[in-house]
Amino acid sequence: MPGVAVISRKLHRGSISEWSGIYSITSTLGDTIFFRALGFKRYHTIIPLTYEERHCNVDIVLEVDTIQIKEITILPWKSYNEFIKEMTKERPVDPIIENMNDNIASIYVALANPTGIRISPEAGFRYAMEQNFSAMSTRNQYPINNLLNPFAWAKFISGIKNGLFKNQKFNKPVNAKVRKKIKKSEKK
Repeated sequence: MPGVAVISRKLHRGSISEWSGIYSITSTLGDTIFFRALGFKRYHTIIPLTYEERHCNVDIVLEVDTIQIKEITILPWKSYNEFIKEMTKERPVDPIIENMNDNIASIYVALANPTGIRISPEAGFRYAMEQNFSAMSTRNQYPINNLLNPFAWAKFISGIKNGLFKNQKFNKPVNAKVRKKIKKSEKK
């Protein structure tokens, strides 16, 4: 039988039988060997002190340890009819559950759109097409490194020339006010 735990009590070692039921364990004379398997009674055997050979082959037959019981149904209601009546009664929808259902619906919508791009009427056609192309061209690949892209650098430099990255509100730094320390002798 596969999966039987074989344990040596004296040496605190263990083994598990393979699919054909064969097992091997190192032990000493007078040691107790335990056999355990799910659904079977535990069994143990003692290696005799008078055993003189180097190897010991023992075939073990485990007894089934299961008890068949009848099926039972436990309900918090007195009868099955009360259970049906309680389960089919209409209840107002809890707002938390309604929000959860809305969140699950939004997840389904996001999964249906594999590119992850949200296209709305407010979005410009060109921007949406660029995002869609970018998502399609890098699918199942590493993202594009724009540091090595000459077109991205050209776009960045033209943005600097056009004042796109210019700080709109620029305040000149104000010198900090320095307070002079007054010596104790000058206070008096």
